[in-house]
Formats: sequence, structure tokens, C-alpha cells
Amino acid sequence: MLNFITQAFAQDAAAVPPAAGPLAGIMNFLPIILIFIVFWVIVIRPQQKKLEEQQKMIKALQRGDRIVTSGGIHGKIVKLEGDEHLIVEIADGVEVKIGRSHVNALEAKPEPVSAEKK
Repeated sequence: MLNFITQAFAQDAAAVPPAAGPLAGIMNFLPIILIFIVFWVIVIRPQQKKLEEQQKMIKALQRGDRIVTSGGIHGKIVKLEGDEHLIVEIADGVEVKIGRSHVNALEAKPEPVSAEKK
């Protein structure tokens, strides 16, 4: 019986071919690498682009822009207070101070006044 077990192990070892060269190690990790690349292209890269566009929009805010905050409040920028805060009019005579980072979207840019209208 002991002889049979040794022959079984010997047959099993002979059935598995040895690793074929230096590329065998890389080929084992190839599916994981491909999954990471696909994940980066589908998820990470678009998210980075969206974040970059959001930062550009926040830096370009000006007095008179109509905005939507992250809380869903619509208003018009009345005053810029430094680099971090805005004074936003949300109703006639009602002004609130918010952080620039809480601006979610730019609703509309005001049209510049032309020389003919003056």
C-alpha cells in the first residue's frame, strides 16, 4: 500500500510541466494586470476628469453667476469673500455665506452688458 502512494505522487509530479522560461511568472499575473487597466480606463480616469472640471469651474466663479449648491439651493453670487467663501443671494434680501467647495454646478452665466444698452 505504501508503494502505491509513492507511485501516485510520482505520477502527479510528472503530469505537471515545469515553468517555461522567464515569461511564465508574468503570464500568471497578466489577468490581474488587465483587470486593473480596464478598471482604470472605465472608472478612475473619467472620475479624475470630472473632478478637474469641477475645480476649474469653482476657481472661475464670479459675481453675478447663478449657482446650485451641493444642498440643492439655487442662488446668485453677490460677493466673493477671499478664496474660500461666497455670499449667495437665495431670495430677495436673503443672503447666505457658503464655501466655494459646496458649489455643485453653475446654473447660468450672466450675459455681459454691451455698450449699446448703456
